[in-house]
Amino acid sequence: MPGDAVKVVLTSPRVAPGLLTRAAWQAFTDADEIGAAGGPMRPDVQALVGSGLVVTQVEGGPAEHWAWLSAAAADGRRVAWLVGEDGEPGLLRIVADQLSREPRPPYEVEILHGSYDVPGARLIDLVRVMDRLRRNCPWDQEQTHESLAKYLLEETYETLEAIDTGDRAHLREELGDLLLQVAFHSRIASEDLDDGFSVDDVAGDIVEKLIRRHPHVFGTVAAADAAAVEANWETIKAAEKQRTSVLEGIPLALPALALADKVLARAARQLPADHQLPPPVSDTDRIGAELLALVREARTLGIDPEQALRTTTHHLADEIRTNESAG
Repeated sequence: MPGDAVKVVLTSPRVAPGLLTRAAWQAFTDADEIGAAGGPMRPDVQALVGSGLVVTQVEGGPAEHWAWLSAAAADGRRVAWLVGEDGEPGLLRIVADQLSREPRPPYEVEILHGSYDVPGARLIDLVRVMDRLRRNCPWDQEQTHESLAKYLLEETYETLEAIDTGDRAHLREELGDLLLQVAFHSRIASEDLDDGFSVDDVAGDIVEKLIRRHPHVFGTVAAADAAAVEANWETIKAAEKQRTSVLEGIPLALPALALADKVLARAARQLPADHQLPPPVSDTDRIGAELLALVREARTLGIDPEQALRTTTHHLADEIRTNESAG
């Protein structure tokens, strides 16, 4: 450890203990002493001990930990510190404070990263937090799939609203709330001893589905454009589901415009393009037919009718608020 008497090694709790960078392993193997807080049962401490290294368990808080490090370094020993999974912010503040003072310590101090999160690593934290809430929070313990259903719907609409407004920070927050619903429902499902599944099962299923339905990416099927991709998707889906009707799988609880859009998309496979509904016998039938015709026109133009109406309604709401403010 030439030139550096103290090395403080940060690691990610979302990476398996022992999967350290070359620089981190070098710091530990070169050290005359290795220190860490907490008990010997820490998985990362066990990983070092299992590799033949000796780790000293240092009692106390950040001040005592720094005192141990600085005393060892002042004696000319090369020392490494294995930071715990909480990141030990108290110790890092002390280190930063010491290094900003004059005179500086008579030894070098380096903070290095021993492991890094991979994309999606924070999802592990979400699963851990959800597990703890389900065990220890009275409200979370009482929830069921049925009791959470309204929140799933609310969070979906709030996410759509964030998209409509273009507020990126709001969208980020609402996507988090929506993700929580997936984690919560999966956690509840895992408790069913007869027919349970976990969030890993949910993630595994969608990964397999995405690979299966994108043979142009993961296989040898050619797809020249987005239309070919969609056609491949629907062909594969039909073979998987083996449904008796093209309308199977459409949730009837969809908002009316979205439902009409879905039904028209499926109807195109069975009915001629100029198919007409029976003549209306009431104003309700007439309005319904006219709305359906507008949805069909929107499909022809590649426009989402639900989003189109939502956007126009928002414009109207803005005008109302403007008039109210002016008045």
